[in-house]
Amino acid sequence: MKILETLLPWKRTIYTTIVLIIVLSILNFYGLYTNSFPVLNWENFAFPFFSLIHLLFLYVLWFKIKEYEHTDPQMKITEYLLYAVILLYLFYAFQTLTTLLSSFDFASHVIPNTFWPVGILLFILQISLVALGFMAIHFRKTLVGHYNMDEENQHIDSWE
Repeated sequence: MKILETLLPWKRTIYTTIVLIIVLSILNFYGLYTNSFPVLNWENFAFPFFSLIHLLFLYVLWFKIKEYEHTDPQMKITEYLLYAVILLYLFYAFQTLTTLLSSFDFASHVIPNTFWPVGILLFILQISLVALGFMAIHFRKTLVGHYNMDEENQHIDSWE
């Protein structure tokens, strides 16, 4: 893990994740078999919508590290939502891999020349996004701190 921390410090991890989310949000509209961008399919908007949770977690992480603040319940909820989004990223990666491997079933059909390069690129980017998500969670644990429930319960003001 120390090697990854030297290659990807927390700022570079956040910047790389933002770039990957933008690129994958655009490539999410690309149809591998059709070699087109069907923009009006509502399923294509799920990835950009759910990646907003990832971006929110990155913003909170950036703020907590810069301001030397500790964790709070809102960050905990956002991190738990990020775990669900990472599962969604894994689903998209599995879906891309399934699409790539199903091309052998359509050997008699015309498959675009961009099918394999774009499909492999999509799969690598999706797996990289999962890894960067876990790196962000690791940086939360090391730089911001663990969730201390006793500390959080003492700061609850029941009159607010």
